[in-house]
Amino acid sequence: MASDRPVREGRNRLESFNADRDRVLATVERRVVARLSERARRGGDESLEYVLNDVCVNELKRLGGEHAARWRALAGKLGTMSEEDKRGELTTLVRHFGKDIVGNFDPRVYRFATRVLTPGLGFLFSPLSSVRGGVGGLLAELDSRIQVEGPLDMLRGIAERGTLVVTPTHSSNMDSVVIGLALERAGLPPVTYGAGKNLFSNPFISFFMHNLGAYRVDRRLRFELYKDILKEYSTVLLESGYHSLFFPGGTRCRSNMIERSVKLGLLGTAVSAYANNVRAGEPQRRIYIVPVTINYRLVLEAETLIHDYLAETGQRRYIITDDEFSRVGRIVEFLRKILVHDGAVVIRFGRPLDPFGNDVDDDGGSRDRAGRRVDPRSYLSGASGEPADDEQRDAEYTRLLGRRLTEVYPRESVYHSTHLVARVLFDAVAAAAGTRDVYRLLRLPPRDVAVADAVRALGELRRRIAATPAAGHLHQRVVAAGDAATLDDAVRALGTYHARPVIERDGESLRVGSLELVYYYQNRLAHLPPDRPDGGAARSRS
Repeated sequence: MASDRPVREGRNRLESFNADRDRVLATVERRVVARLSERARRGGDESLEYVLNDVCVNELKRLGGEHAARWRALAGKLGTMSEEDKRGELTTLVRHFGKDIVGNFDPRVYRFATRVLTPGLGFLFSPLSSVRGGVGGLLAELDSRIQVEGPLDMLRGIAERGTLVVTPTHSSNMDSVVIGLALERAGLPPVTYGAGKNLFSNPFISFFMHNLGAYRVDRRLRFELYKDILKEYSTVLLESGYHSLFFPGGTRCRSNMIERSVKLGLLGTAVSAYANNVRAGEPQRRIYIVPVTINYRLVLEAETLIHDYLAETGQRRYIITDDEFSRVGRIVEFLRKILVHDGAVVIRFGRPLDPFGNDVDDDGGSRDRAGRRVDPRSYLSGASGEPADDEQRDAEYTRLLGRRLTEVYPRESVYHSTHLVARVLFDAVAAAAGTRDVYRLLRLPPRDVAVADAVRALGELRRRIAATPAAGHLHQRVVAAGDAATLDDAVRALGTYHARPVIERDGESLRVGSLELVYYYQNRLAHLPPDRPDGGAARSRS
């Protein structure tokens, strides 16, 4: 249900962002230029000529033709430029890309989104005849469809003591909308976050993203300078106390597996920002990493994502520009068909970590794995006891933090009937074929699974998850329902939303209509190994 302790407007730190934006950009520019200029004194691959040439090479490769004339001209004169001219060119580029990245926050749009748009979504999610009690009733209806779980009181407390870095799993372009709504429902402050520049092509969505704190990330830009600017921008935001959101998995997970590894670039800015606060004599300005799982009953872009994953298109570097999220009609269909179900999306917040991977107690203090209170400043001290720069050390801290997140994500995941039934069916098909290799299974004729076998296997799977806290949580609807009812619920969901039925019931048999999507939904439980030597859990029929 909605929090009765919403964040007061005075606590919305992003309201001051626009007035602070020029300072943030100037700080980013000064630091990046100074750092690269200092490194350039070593010569070799760290010279300014190499830095600028890396930009030129990558942009020539990306753009080609007449669109690359500016980079072709720069590459041609690098060998004759003075160090001062190279530094000037570097400054110009940092300023240009910084302005392209920088976000915006309009308090009026935020108030509209939370006070007008949120109740409006309630109309969209629910039949009007079922809503009672005006706006309050609409919010109650909305809360039943988008459920928020976790230690919310504790998180509200540390949000006032320090700066939050919200780190959700990522499986849909709906995630940014859903997590923003979840933060508001939980009484947590709004965050700034990076979003793929391609998402700003939709005028309606772009308007809200641009005005609600999103900054642009152009994944087409592969050169190191852009990555440096992006990371420094994130670091300055955190130092300045702006709550932030990163998707540590990077882009949407094509397979629907819970993230087993994370990208460390932006995540590492939490260590850098806290280190800078300590150097500035402000160690009390703490930074907290909050793991979050976003758990959908059905995923809007599932068909596109699993096709891309199975085809290994671009080996995760391919940016989908025309999927279900780009079609407004498809989004409306998703909302109407999916979110009429209670708890169709569950956002579960985990307990926070500090930038060094330590647990955080209710008072915001750091605890090591043995539960002992530790001073996070000690992780940054050199031999003299004073804060010391050590990039290798900080990189190791970030790797540790990444490993802790991947440990937490499965434990904080919530499984819908669709995940459970897809897992049971995939296990059955795999057992009958003697392989779990999805590429081999896709070449085999479709197989039916006996309803009785599926129900029995579903019961075993539910009991197994309930007895294994590290495996995650069953959705409360699954807990309350019987095995047969859970099966029927999943068949209804998977049989009516996607372009073709994923599963259909034919008498006492279940017919798999799309093994690709069965594989996609069961992947949410891929971290749970098969409980039988043959890799299956239920028998299938040819």
